[in-house]
Amino acid sequence: MKKKNSKKLKIGIVGTGGIGRGLAKLIARREDMVLSGVLTRRSGAIDDLGVSQDYLTLVPEKLLESSDLIVVSTGDPVYSTEVIDKAFQFGLPVVTMDADTQVVTGSWLSKRGVITEANGDQPGCLAALNKEVVQMGFAPLVYGNIKGFLNQNPSLEDMLFWGQKQGYSLSSVTSFTDGTKLQIEQALIANGLGLDIVQQGLVGYETSDFEKGAFALGEIAQKENKIISDYIISRESPPGVFITATHQEDLAAELKTYKMGEGPFYLLYKPMHLCFFEIPNSILNLVNHDEILLDNGVAPTISVGAIAKKDLTSGSVIDKGIGSMEVRGEALKIKDCPEHVPIGLLSKVQLKRNVERGELITFDDINIPDSLALTAWKSTLAEQGAHKEPVRR
Repeated sequence: MKKKNSKKLKIGIVGTGGIGRGLAKLIARREDMVLSGVLTRRSGAIDDLGVSQDYLTLVPEKLLESSDLIVVSTGDPVYSTEVIDKAFQFGLPVVTMDADTQVVTGSWLSKRGVITEANGDQPGCLAALNKEVVQMGFAPLVYGNIKGFLNQNPSLEDMLFWGQKQGYSLSSVTSFTDGTKLQIEQALIANGLGLDIVQQGLVGYETSDFEKGAFALGEIAQKENKIISDYIISRESPPGVFITATHQEDLAAELKTYKMGEGPFYLLYKPMHLCFFEIPNSILNLVNHDEILLDNGVAPTISVGAIAKKDLTSGSVIDKGIGSMEVRGEALKIKDCPEHVPIGLLSKVQLKRNVERGELITFDDINIPDSLALTAWKSTLAEQGAHKEPVRR
């Protein structure tokens, strides 16, 4: 994959959401990369694309044959899995900012080609922070996400309002608000680093004191004798990620000198995540150093199931699970719920029975179309089983 400095990397982008559009504008202005194209499913012009409409294509092969590497960010595991698998057939490495896809088919895909989640979104930022923390001799206990606000069942009216105000699609703003995106992100970091979770849906410690909340999760992790993936809810905290860790007792004085506190817990955090702005560096680290920052692991133990937000009737269709008004996601242990349907696979599925609010949707509850993503998920379960314990990297 290594390229000569004189040759610009030809980068193809899959997806025309906020991540794809922002990255396209960044790459179009770089001297070491060139935009080879942007794959979209939208018909017609995209007014806010930010680069020439000539870059757009509806044909995956057209993008793949003109690229050295592709970046995928669609939030649609069924679609992304098809495109990524096709990219591997072209011998291309893949960088994702697509935790939604990684937690469903990432383990299967990682055995078929070169794939890594990028730095910039919470999972990638935590993976990068982990490298720094471990090299300094810290022993992480908690890999944490910071959530400023959570409403597990927001109204359609509110989501339409905030989506328009913040420039997000309805499904995106809903998945942020109801916690689905966060649960998916923490499942990815758990699988990628071999972590555990305390309970279905995670703890989600609510606090006005960032450090207090991080340390409270540290105490829970110690009590459970686990290294965990979780989050805090705090309006007052920075919108980033954190690691709660311990260190050697005989270095406590030195850590105190450097304003790290009394111990035994230490808080290390990154107070921002800049999403697509951080993707180019992940591209270069992959191409020049073969760095796989984060993937879903070879034996995933955590998935994200679909919880009904309201009573659902037999015969009704869930068009898209992630960011819907019908269901929300909760992280869970695969061994505890092997028949659950990953929320990322809920795409145009029909219910076979009534489902009550709060129920976890299983494969017995639905008619689901065949897809490569479904095949990949079944293959992952068959190969790894539902009994695997986390394997620390």
